[in-house]
Amino acid sequence: MTFQPDNPDVAAIVRGDHADPFAVLGPHGGGEAEPLSIRTFAPHASRVEVVDAGSGASLAVLERIDRAGFFAGTLPGRKRDLRYRLRVTIGRSVAEIEDPYRFQTVLGELDIYLIGEGRHLELYRKLGAHPLTLDGVDGVGFAVWAPNAKRVSVVGSFNDWDGRRHPMRRRHPTGIWEIFIPGIAPGELYKYELLSADGRLLPLKGDPYAFACERPPATASVVAIPGKAQWSDAAWLAQRSAANGREAAIAIYEVHLGSWRRAEGNRYLTYAELADQLIPYATSLGFTHLELLPVSEHPFDGSWGYQPIGLFAPTSRFGQPQEFAAFVERAHAAGLGVLVDWVPGHFPSDEHGLGLFDGTHLYEHADPRQGFQPEWNTLIYNFGRTEVANFLISNALFWLDVYHVDGLRVDAVASMLYLDYGRKPGEWVPNAEGGRENVAAVAFLQRMNEAAYGNVPGITTVAEESTAWPGVSKPVYLGGLGFGYKWNMGWMHDTLAFASVDPLYRAHHQNQLTFSFTYAYSENFVLPLSHDEVVHEKGSLLGKMPGDRWQRFANVRALFGFMYAQPGKKLMFMGDEFGQDREWNHDRSLDWHLLEDESHRALQQLVGDLNRAYRSETALHELDAEQAGTEWIVSDRERSVVAFARRARAPHDLIVAVANFTPIVRHDYRLGVPEPGDYVELINTDAAAYGGSGVVGGPYRSENDSCHDKPQSIRLTLPPLATVLLRRSPRTN
Repeated sequence: MTFQPDNPDVAAIVRGDHADPFAVLGPHGGGEAEPLSIRTFAPHASRVEVVDAGSGASLAVLERIDRAGFFAGTLPGRKRDLRYRLRVTIGRSVAEIEDPYRFQTVLGELDIYLIGEGRHLELYRKLGAHPLTLDGVDGVGFAVWAPNAKRVSVVGSFNDWDGRRHPMRRRHPTGIWEIFIPGIAPGELYKYELLSADGRLLPLKGDPYAFACERPPATASVVAIPGKAQWSDAAWLAQRSAANGREAAIAIYEVHLGSWRRAEGNRYLTYAELADQLIPYATSLGFTHLELLPVSEHPFDGSWGYQPIGLFAPTSRFGQPQEFAAFVERAHAAGLGVLVDWVPGHFPSDEHGLGLFDGTHLYEHADPRQGFQPEWNTLIYNFGRTEVANFLISNALFWLDVYHVDGLRVDAVASMLYLDYGRKPGEWVPNAEGGRENVAAVAFLQRMNEAAYGNVPGITTVAEESTAWPGVSKPVYLGGLGFGYKWNMGWMHDTLAFASVDPLYRAHHQNQLTFSFTYAYSENFVLPLSHDEVVHEKGSLLGKMPGDRWQRFANVRALFGFMYAQPGKKLMFMGDEFGQDREWNHDRSLDWHLLEDESHRALQQLVGDLNRAYRSETALHELDAEQAGTEWIVSDRERSVVAFARRARAPHDLIVAVANFTPIVRHDYRLGVPEPGDYVELINTDAAAYGGSGVVGGPYRSENDSCHDKPQSIRLTLPPLATVLLRRSPRTN
């Protein structure tokens, strides 16, 4: 190739729109038929010299072919495998640099094949920015998927954000672009500069696989090493399958890291500070798991993380990736599982994100009836596109594998399952059968769950799914979606609706309290009192309750006792445990000063005691998902009393729960019980220690008088606005 100023390849390199820069730049020839030629583009340079990489001896001075900075020259007798460096003079500065275009490919042929097939489950180990050593030289390998781009470059401060400096190599036919840039290291800021197929310069894009991002509102990706080099949680990982299992006691504390607690000056706590404060707090109250609202990097604080852009990057608001990994490790050391909210259903349209990534609708559907979610003003992934599904599944495995999280709570599953979700007639496209089910999303969720359970032992997945879609927590091989658990949204809405009614009228609403028992075993349920119920002018949990201050606290105590007695795993949003009085605000700390008040401290004590009872009493958790685990006793509408028994696998291991949702003390209340014995109070939410009126009693000895279709019964005093859990003890005389 002859290089003259009017050479079209030179002109394309200088313009920054050459589609195959590796065909022009770097070493070429070097065989018997063609001498070694070296070419480089070095804007602002007055001189470029080729030097021996070992000795530093000058081998040739390259000729400046184009005054914009294109240099070329030949080295007769030298071979293609010559290890050389470039000595570049800019003004009075002289520096020796490695030539990125002398290095071989970053990705292997097997990687390219698996990416093309959509079966590369560990994409995060190949795409993105990875510090590595090639030919004895340290640097960073970059790789990104942009099949419809004409040119892709890595830009950063290391090249003055000039997209002409490091255009990437395209790997056909997958549309992966890659380059090894020597001399840069973790901490470097970067983005991708892309030209669309028609040559338009697109907005700079963040790396979809970035392991770290700048603190918002800045938007650059950051070269980083995710996770930890060495972990010390092997003992936890070995037993977490039991900790996540259907028969385990699972009590989840749901947390928004940015507003659980703030430091002086309203500063965010760091991951290290959260490990010091949040983890011992949750363990002191007996919770078994933390669930973190999304920790993936997100541009807008007000989204709480549910509009993420950096899916592989723990948010920089609280520290570095290794510090998040250390937080997870600290939780495991304390015996706490860590679940993270994961958002595969949609993403924001910020220009540095995934939208129109290579100038086309790459990650999202092109048709807005499929690719735009009007409810949240976000874009919807094209689940039917192999590469997009692979991207998301790889991301799920990334958090489970690299950060050792114990499970994913998948957000807004209903929005993924239904093509008409949040849409009016005519605003959506039916599936091939004319239905509203999103067949591609179903297949994606099934494949994701199979990959997660099949590749990372002991983990779990939880669906936030608000409809009656069948088999959400049924295995895929039985036709289900394959989740481990499903949030019982119906239970949450019905229970809170009942609890907000004045006790005078609760008799007419008791079906809201009892209806969930009719379907309690259709899924593996989590009973959530989630963040969504204490925002958007819904008020705090305490604020929803009717009556005076004492009655509001009593109602919350009764609700908590009733929740912990029911079948299903438990979830409580931060602040509920001590009676946060105002609606949750993501921009400020919880009101920890409330614990100076005895009523709030007493409620917190009740939550701790409920967690400990739930964990210690097998009857309260072992058969959470089995119909044999619950035995109905009575729904006394006239008196707003509900009672049922919980059983374990062991015969005669049972607890009776009875709740009185009126402020009236019920003296000498006869209650049927499943078996003879003495019934001793395990928890009484009206106990004085919890801020109640102190109407406690027992033990209650069963009598041979049948009641409520039970052969035995007890006479007890029901405290006002309270739930009582009675543990059965065999008679000793």
